[in-house]
Amino acid sequence: MVLVLSGTSTAYAARDLADIKEEGVLRHIGVPYANFVTQYTEGNKVVHSGLDIELMQLFAKSIGVQYEFIPATWNNVFGKLTGTNGQFIDHKVMIGSNQAIEGDVMAHGVTILDWRKELIAFSDHYFPSAVWLIARRDSHLQPITPSASLDTDIKAVRQLLPGLQVLAMKQSCLDPDLYRLYDTGANVILPTKQLQLNEMVPAMLNDEAETTLLDVADTLIALEKWPNEIKVIGPISPEQLMGVGFRKDSPELRKAFNEWLAKIRADGTFNRLVQKYYPGVFHYYRDYFTRYGLSE
Repeated sequence: MVLVLSGTSTAYAARDLADIKEEGVLRHIGVPYANFVTQYTEGNKVVHSGLDIELMQLFAKSIGVQYEFIPATWNNVFGKLTGTNGQFIDHKVMIGSNQAIEGDVMAHGVTILDWRKELIAFSDHYFPSAVWLIARRDSHLQPITPSASLDTDIKAVRQLLPGLQVLAMKQSCLDPDLYRLYDTGANVILPTKQLQLNEMVPAMLNDEAETTLLDVADTLIALEKWPNEIKVIGPISPEQLMGVGFRKDSPELRKAFNEWLAKIRADGTFNRLVQKYYPGVFHYYRDYFTRYGLSE
């Protein structure tokens, strides 16, 4: 758990592992998302916790430095890391204006997407994901019958989309352009105000749309929070993976993290952290955590 004064931020120069060790502080940039980075207020302070908070705290300790959390939003997180913001528009990366670098690493359950790899370097993957179509329990839509082929299942879901209201979110893993949702004839609805990913289901339940896109992490939490109000219709995306983001000019920091990640996977530390924040994920992705965990 980390206490951060709300609204504080300072600009820092780009640096790699040696510079971080010399200064003695690792600055972790994160966006509140699912149980990777959570936040709540405590008096005049904002408290942050979550899987990636603990993960980066432990990594900072492993390289012998202090830890600092830098809050961000989906609109500025890449700029805070690299000094140049970028967005995915019309199926390509659009580079925005320069901004001050504020941290060394970004970690908040970031899905590894091709357009993001143009902006940053990802660590080895550490968490499985995918995007699913979620509906209200009283919807006429019924969950598809899973087949032996993920591609077949995705096609079955896409056949349900013509004319259907689908809540999505630009510049996130729920971006409709990533899955060519407009090509299906779906009535894609983008939020009229900026939402966090964990607000997509409440918006749907508030009748802003018939269905919503949601990724695995948020779906697991939503199914626990609203077990009798939502249902999973089926997959929209192929399997996806999440990783920690680094500047491309910080190769030694990325290398050190990958080596440390392999170590905590092998000794069981990582799976214990996942169990703390996502106990249900082992039901859906046991093979993943076995393959990249103690069995290595």
